[in-house]
Amino acid sequence: MEVKRFAVLHCSQDSEYTKEQYGGIFGLFKGMLAGEGEVWDVFRAPAGELPDDGQVGLYDGFVITGSFCDAHADDDWICRLIDLLKNLDSMKKKVLGICFGHQVLGRALGGKVGRAESWDIGLRTLQLSPSFDHFSSFELPAQLAVIECHQDELKELPAGAELLARSDKTGIEMFRYGDHFMGIQGHPEYNRDILLHLIDRLIRRGLITESYGDDLKANLGPCEADKEAWERLCISFLKGGSLL
Repeated sequence: MEVKRFAVLHCSQDSEYTKEQYGGIFGLFKGMLAGEGEVWDVFRAPAGELPDDGQVGLYDGFVITGSFCDAHADDDWICRLIDLLKNLDSMKKKVLGICFGHQVLGRALGGKVGRAESWDIGLRTLQLSPSFDHFSSFELPAQLAVIECHQDELKELPAGAELLARSDKTGIEMFRYGDHFMGIQGHPEYNRDILLHLIDRLIRRGLITESYGDDLKANLGPCEADKEAWERLCISFLKGGSLL
């Protein structure tokens, strides 16, 4: 049997806490998505690590993570990532974009990315479009809860893309492009503990004020996302599930 290979394009920096508790962001995604016998590799994009032309054909699918960087910026590594995504589009490779990954995926396809009106941090309820009826392997509810943490958003869909979900806070929470690209603004890989730790990191980096962060933590509640449904959805997409 042919071994399935997947790559995580890691676009952030792991904290010591996340590495110790979860094996870093790569460990989170591998734990959520990896199946028995599969090979999962990681490329640290901001450090200049991206699969070259000779490597991309080895992989059955790719996951793009979140980032502290802006998907609308023109850093060298972001421009190289966009070029890679355009190549993966031409090859019809499966790509799942999460948060920053969702935004940069939309940008690579011609969509518009920019600042949201305000930060979106916490649990958000998404309204799914009827397109999800096309997942024939399982049923999804009309709404799904997901943890969010983003300052930017995909403001305009690329031509030919289809909206999959929206929320009261963000108009484009999910989209698909063909059968091979799917973006999710939220973080299906997160839990409450990770979000609490991330809020503290945002405060230390000066990205949010301490008082705002304290208010977020005080009002967070149990923050229970529909984790099982997200796992099934992402695995179905990456490993052969069709959106048509």
